[in-house]
Amino acid sequence: MTKKNCKLKGWGREFYMDNQSLDQQIVSITFPDGSKRNFKKGITVLQIAESISSSLKKAAISCSINGSLSDLTNEINTNSVIEIHTNKDEGIALELIRHDCAHIMARAVQEVWPETRVTIGPVIENGWFYDFDRDEPFTPEDLSIIEKKMREIINLRDPIRTEIWERSDAISFYEDKNEPYKVQLVKDIPRGEAIRMYWHGHWQDLCRGPHLLHTGQVPGDCFKLMSIAGAYWKGDSSNKMLQRIYGVAFKNKEDLKQYLHFLEEAKKRDHRKLGKDMELFHMQEEAPGMVFWHPNGWRIYQTLQNYMQRELENGGYLEVKTPQVVDRKLWEQSGHWDKYQEHMFIVEVDEEGAREKRINALKPMNCPCHVQIYNQGVKSYRDLPLKMAEFGSCHRYEPSGAMHGIMRVRGFVQDDAHIFCTEEQIESETKVFIDLLSKIYSDLGFKEFKIKFSDRPNKRAGSDDIWQKAEDALKNATMSAGSIFSLNPGEGAFYGPKLEFVLTDAIGRDWQCGTLQVDFVLPERLNATYVGQDGNKHRPVMLHRAILGSFERFIGILLEENSGNLPLWLAPVQVVIASVVSGANQYAEKLYETLLLNNIRVKLDIRNEKINYKIREHSVKKIPLIYAVGLREVEDQSVTIRKLGSNTTQIQPSSLAVDNLITQCQVPE
Repeated sequence: MTKKNCKLKGWGREFYMDNQSLDQQIVSITFPDGSKRNFKKGITVLQIAESISSSLKKAAISCSINGSLSDLTNEINTNSVIEIHTNKDEGIALELIRHDCAHIMARAVQEVWPETRVTIGPVIENGWFYDFDRDEPFTPEDLSIIEKKMREIINLRDPIRTEIWERSDAISFYEDKNEPYKVQLVKDIPRGEAIRMYWHGHWQDLCRGPHLLHTGQVPGDCFKLMSIAGAYWKGDSSNKMLQRIYGVAFKNKEDLKQYLHFLEEAKKRDHRKLGKDMELFHMQEEAPGMVFWHPNGWRIYQTLQNYMQRELENGGYLEVKTPQVVDRKLWEQSGHWDKYQEHMFIVEVDEEGAREKRINALKPMNCPCHVQIYNQGVKSYRDLPLKMAEFGSCHRYEPSGAMHGIMRVRGFVQDDAHIFCTEEQIESETKVFIDLLSKIYSDLGFKEFKIKFSDRPNKRAGSDDIWQKAEDALKNATMSAGSIFSLNPGEGAFYGPKLEFVLTDAIGRDWQCGTLQVDFVLPERLNATYVGQDGNKHRPVMLHRAILGSFERFIGILLEENSGNLPLWLAPVQVVIASVVSGANQYAEKLYETLLLNNIRVKLDIRNEKINYKIREHSVKKIPLIYAVGLREVEDQSVTIRKLGSNTTQIQPSSLAVDNLITQCQVPE
């Protein structure tokens, strides 16, 4: 066999090796376009980028090696598929910027306060946090000091490097530095997993990576430290309370500016603040996750429920009411006891004469109880589809940290309904439901929505064959209804796949509200049947569906979507009659009585206060209309109309104003 010299590229130069040595020293690199090139073993992706072009080397921020995100400086010793990432890969770029910001912030904190001990600093949505152990509490003023130090570190353009260490060496290193949390983290790393140490200049941290090449790759004007909070080490209340600093970061200054504007808008729209200003509801420690509805809030609730009742009745639904407390036996039969018990409130009762306590649960959902109603008496195929609705009061355990005003609560009411139908009716009922949902969302101000298709979760009831059947049926029905959906893998209910209907509010936030779920499992578990045309018993399909989701959450969404300025038909107080002078009080009272007789939700304000004071007060409470009446209005038999959010007024004859208001306050047909 003859030897031939072969030319090989690596580290920016060419060299020659014989074929035998070449086989042992080269790696084959495959690029995203499918092309391949040979390089010397031990080459880094940064060096590969340089061999392609100097501009690519300069633009590179990270890479993927065989599908895994990696540092550019990691050596390649086996044949690999690589992809070189730049700032054009927005998701990856943001992840790296935020990850490096966490490390740079921790370095800044320890440079300003060297006695501080560090723990962990993960990337989260829009930014990061880092937990610190420091005797003195951080103050809001400290955030500016840390930000200034971070920019100094960024401007140094310190190189970022990484090493793999032995476990014992890493433990000794952190013990010598008096970093007990890092010692514990090293000990918790599973055997066989690499212990990777990173340096940002002189400062070191334990991290899986990857990171940028140097601190200067983090844009210095595109981040902001937001807040300070307490957090237990590892989320365990038996551990020490640490101090957590949150930050946000983006690729450019404009994105940061837009995000901060978004937060300001969200703050102004916060339903908790609006709920207080508008005197709608409150929450308190004695009933965590439960809503105390005030008269104004309860008026919104009742108006919305009455509207939904009318729409459901028009859609052929039959309203029912089922018990709050149900024996565990039913939950065991339905599968909830096994799959959902962690979210249930358990009630133990000492029954008179019983040897042991009876175990019940507050219902977390209505579906098993609806099957009990369905099972009373024989059902025929002629009875299907049977649509059963309930404004059912449910209770689910939510961790205290997950609760949020009336958006995430433990006690709530669903606009719940279940459609018992045949397999052949799934498609038509899906279309009818989507049409109904579209109308209701439009009436409530949401003209568009997105649909997500959620398939089987890991924890589920029923066989794979049943799941496949249910998933195919729901997909086909949705497509037949002409609806476009995106996939949401693994997020189905434990008993069946579902469609999730997502609303986008005025400032771009998504809210999942409606749902439609196909269930072949529960009718079988609870022995629901109907007599078919062939005279034999068959299992109905159960379609679980909701449009609003929960009334509590949807009211919160409406408040934030409209900044409290609700559609006139939903407003708890639709108009205020406010007198300008006492001489107009009698005229104001007459107008008030007229509006009351026409079922307008009206308030009379004839207090001895200046009209501007009254306007400010009622505007804070988001009352849509103010009818101001003074001596001129008395003489002309008119009203001066001021709309919420407008600096202009309009004068109308009182009879016309009343007629217009009656029309405007009508519930959508």
